[in-house]
Amino acid sequence: MDSTAPFSSLSAQSPGQWQQAPLLFQHRLHTDPRLSKSAIAGLIGRYPREKYSIVHMGEQGANGKRVWREGEFGGLDGERVLDAIEQGRLWLNLRDGHEFDPFLGEVLGGLFAEAGALAAPMSSYDHRLGVLVSSPGAQVYYHADLPGQGLLQLHGRKRIYIYPPRLPFLSAEGLENIALSQLEVGLGYRPEFDSEAAVFDLEPGQGLFWPLNSPHRIENHDSLNISMTLEYWTQEIRRSHMINMANGILRRWFGHAPRSRQLAGPSFYAKAALQSLWRRGGGLNSLRRAARPIDFRLDPERPGRIVDLGDGPRM
Repeated sequence: MDSTAPFSSLSAQSPGQWQQAPLLFQHRLHTDPRLSKSAIAGLIGRYPREKYSIVHMGEQGANGKRVWREGEFGGLDGERVLDAIEQGRLWLNLRDGHEFDPFLGEVLGGLFAEAGALAAPMSSYDHRLGVLVSSPGAQVYYHADLPGQGLLQLHGRKRIYIYPPRLPFLSAEGLENIALSQLEVGLGYRPEFDSEAAVFDLEPGQGLFWPLNSPHRIENHDSLNISMTLEYWTQEIRRSHMINMANGILRRWFGHAPRSRQLAGPSFYAKAALQSLWRRGGGLNSLRRAARPIDFRLDPERPGRIVDLGDGPRM
């Protein structure tokens, strides 16, 4: 493989395009042996506990709400974790892969450089790369993300629905709840939303960027899926995030329905100070722990199954 060739078809025009509508692009990373399934298994095996989330897709619960549970590997090595995901109903998110694998760091820098996203007019920063591994037929339910997002498909096929980042698909209160809990799922979804969704069937070698905060949901086809996520921030995105948090605090704890989302001026700076004090006081961590505790481990005897932590020793 030519190590000097571009990773993707991204160009300096790409950010301006994906800020207006979802942008489909091509990449060559699915052919690189450093991102083969066996290489991903090796990465899983050496990943620190505090940097991964493995989630089991439960059945539909009361009031139509989907039940997601978060767990841990239970001492399994990377190959066995990969086998469990292939045979189960699981999603694994390896966060900040660029910090643990030099090649992933190279990929992260290369992709944003190719997109011209390192300087004006984009001037993005705090770039992050994650690796997602998910079961055949698994779903990611309707949700939105706070930073800018992209997705690259490496193995398997999936369908992604991307919705406009406006009412009725997304509300200010919905964004506030995401900012406070740090959990992206939980937005209200209705099947009629699909009529206005942009729908893509992602194949290995394809990737997507989409406009900020666009709600989306994903359906895997009948194979193990491995993808990479890209995340970025700009000054405007960071300020919007601060406003989401501050407005959420005002709505939830003070009973005040905020009207302003200004990103400058006295109102903004007052809200910036409010959310900063709340974060330093530990409010963010307490909400995150309450929203999704760790309550299962992978079953070492039955690949794809899980064991409640209350049913046996924690590993």
